[in-house]
Amino acid sequence: MNMEPKYNPREVEAGRYEEWVKNGYFKPAEGKSKETYTIVIPPPNVTGKLHLGHAWDTTLQDIITRMKRMQGYDTLYLPGMDHAGIATQAKVDAKLKEQGISRHDIGREKFLEHAWSWKEEYASFIRQQWAKLGLGLDYSRERFTLDDGLSQAVRKVFVDLYNKGIIYRGERIINWDPEARTALSDIEVIHEDVQGHFYHFKYPYADGEGYIEIATTRPETMLGDTAIVVNPNDERYKDVIGKKVILPIVGRELPILADEYVDIEFGSGAMKVTPAHDPNDFEIGQRHDLENIIVMDENGKMNDKADKYAGLDRFECRKQLVEDLKAQDLVIKIEEHMHSVGHSERTGAVVEPYLSTQWFVKMKPLAQRALDNQKTDDRIDFYPPRFENTFNRWMEEIRDWTISRQLWWGHQIPAWYHKETGELYVGEEAPQDIENWEQDEDVLDTWFSSALWPFSTLGWPNEEAEDFKRYYPTNALVTGYDIIFFWVARMIFQGLEFTDRRPFNDVLLHGLVRAEDGRKMSKSLGNGVDPMDVIEEYGADSLRYFLATGSSPGHDLRYSTEKVESVWNFINKIWNGARFSLMNIGDDFNYNDIDLSGNLSLADKWILTRLNETIETVTHLSDKYEFGEVGRALYNFIWDEFCDWYIEMSKIPMNGDDEAQKQTTRSVLSYTLDQIMRMLHPFMPFVTEKIWQSLPHEGETIVKASWPTVKEELSFEDSKQTMQQLVEIIKSVRQSRVEVNTPLSKSIPIFIQAKDEDVKATLNENADYLHKFCNPSELIIDTNIDIPEKAMTSVVEAGKVVLPLEGLIDMDKEIARLEKELDKLQKELDRVDKKLSNENFVNKAPEKVINEEREKQQRYQEKYDGVKTRIEQLKA
Repeated sequence: MNMEPKYNPREVEAGRYEEWVKNGYFKPAEGKSKETYTIVIPPPNVTGKLHLGHAWDTTLQDIITRMKRMQGYDTLYLPGMDHAGIATQAKVDAKLKEQGISRHDIGREKFLEHAWSWKEEYASFIRQQWAKLGLGLDYSRERFTLDDGLSQAVRKVFVDLYNKGIIYRGERIINWDPEARTALSDIEVIHEDVQGHFYHFKYPYADGEGYIEIATTRPETMLGDTAIVVNPNDERYKDVIGKKVILPIVGRELPILADEYVDIEFGSGAMKVTPAHDPNDFEIGQRHDLENIIVMDENGKMNDKADKYAGLDRFECRKQLVEDLKAQDLVIKIEEHMHSVGHSERTGAVVEPYLSTQWFVKMKPLAQRALDNQKTDDRIDFYPPRFENTFNRWMEEIRDWTISRQLWWGHQIPAWYHKETGELYVGEEAPQDIENWEQDEDVLDTWFSSALWPFSTLGWPNEEAEDFKRYYPTNALVTGYDIIFFWVARMIFQGLEFTDRRPFNDVLLHGLVRAEDGRKMSKSLGNGVDPMDVIEEYGADSLRYFLATGSSPGHDLRYSTEKVESVWNFINKIWNGARFSLMNIGDDFNYNDIDLSGNLSLADKWILTRLNETIETVTHLSDKYEFGEVGRALYNFIWDEFCDWYIEMSKIPMNGDDEAQKQTTRSVLSYTLDQIMRMLHPFMPFVTEKIWQSLPHEGETIVKASWPTVKEELSFEDSKQTMQQLVEIIKSVRQSRVEVNTPLSKSIPIFIQAKDEDVKATLNENADYLHKFCNPSELIIDTNIDIPEKAMTSVVEAGKVVLPLEGLIDMDKEIARLEKELDKLQKELDRVDKKLSNENFVNKAPEKVINEEREKQQRYQEKYDGVKTRIEQLKA
């Protein structure tokens, strides 16, 4: 046995992970008879190092897979990473910019070399972090979303969906990121409320008689207007339908058309139509066969269709255009207007609705299949269940998915155009006469490839691949609720479409890691926490346990250094309990010496009973992913019951002369500590391996040890009530000692009036515990006790605990001390009462400050009442 006096995580963790990996402990079992359990890691982006959110996510996955491995499943926890198209390209672009070059200077091929170099560098960082966290990953199966195998899967999916008519190429209004110069899907757009303006302009009638009022938040787009529309039921405009107006600045004539899309109540009831720069206007334009006039380029600058504003940035154009309209007396009013503006999730640029030819996925049939599947036995269970409603709602309201991206880093679209005829060819392989064809330059949305992750990582599209046949569908997906739409939903509909099965049985959703004050962690706020720094300070086990038990499924988690430190203290308590146990167990005691059939003491029976209950609770709650509750159950059992009570009680036989009883105590200590280590192992893999290796154990590593199970023969229900009675008596005596200022080291007479003969017999039978923990100079247990006049009496479940006070203390001095304390408390009460009765204070002070004063008032009153009662007892 080699355990330092104090828990040192660096020493405990050093070299441990490398040993696990080298010995192949995380690889699935070779035998095929076992039931499988699979989790594929949500692939982190190779854009940077892992953050606390990743640490939380992967800790939960590792807990589940370690537990399942111990429960005898053939367990696979598969690692991998995502190429993260836009995000990685932006990082590589920035790196090149620092060198004074751009990707356009070096060309696509050279740029991709830089991107692959970036990937290798950051993949290495990520693996190091996985190792620090102790993740039980099978690195022999590691995948990357641009692997050859995954690329093959992507091509097959694209081609199959194209051939089914689900993928199509068309001209539509899409979300355009002018900074990254690429299309975005709807869910890559973050909508933020922005203070802007509502501009009301005059559009003069072509016949010179008056004008029609038009309001817009984006004046620069009016240069692309092709019509004015009004509602056919709007009495104000019935006579002008069919007339024409003059488009200000440009001078083009626009027809006034009727369309029921227009909201009569909104604004002036008339709206301009800019089909190339607004999705709703595009639909109107399609209905009325209007021209699509694009007035901006891909950089967000005005193009040659924008007349004299060509070359201006879109927002500069807005300013100048409004000034020019003012000069022509065409501005009616400009109102302050708070409205929702889309921003690119990756670059932060204001997104431009933009008419563009892109590739799309027709979502209705895929979404409907996913919705229908939720009504079958093959449904996916969401934890917490409320998120199924979120999933269903999004699927019901889904729009077609823009999947093409104007990037170089990613899966290039498997479509070719004939150089002469323009013919389109879509296929998994390039055309044979490739010199006559040109491949589409766009790449696919990153989420297109990651949507295939649960099955592409296991060898699909080869449906005979051993891993695919054995480990798919996977068992659980663990991820944040913020990517239900981005990733979870897409994996579900792609899994159903291409494998005819759900991709996973359960979806466990956690929240975001926030700063201690509840704010989102971000670089700009400077409140981010590097998980590697936390591990350096407190160890991986402390961080893991905090992350896993700090909240319930679906809720956010507030990071707290104080709470991580308290976990370190918990582990140190476990460490010290293990050290004491191991010293008493001794080096000569081995696994085969464990014998729980001997003469078990009350404490032995009680701890084994509570161990059984804890095993049952922890297993049940873990199956429901309630790891916060698991943490509470383990903490209460280990700290309060095993360390604080059982270990102390075990000293009685260990310090006695009965060798058989000592051997039984060693058995109970060994067995209980062994079972505790196994339950804790998924949460704290490093320290549990260290302690377990020092225990009398069976097997080479705790990683492959079996999960604890309830052993009915080790349940002794009666022991719980007896132990509860003893503990209550001991606590009562200790509390009374504190109240009369008498330390435990001083022996005092203790009388216990048992409520009946059975209790009397039980207490007498277990009087050793009362002698050890109460230090009585005299212990009397009976059903009838003559209670002295000067005595403290406590009512407990077993009866009454009586402490004669005569001779214990100088009554006069104690009364004087207590009266002085009473006076002090009265002054504090007067002060706080005065404060709270002051209307100015109550009306003006922050609620938090008022509540703090009320809490003080309550605490002082409780102390005052307690001291007053003690004085009355002593004077009686």
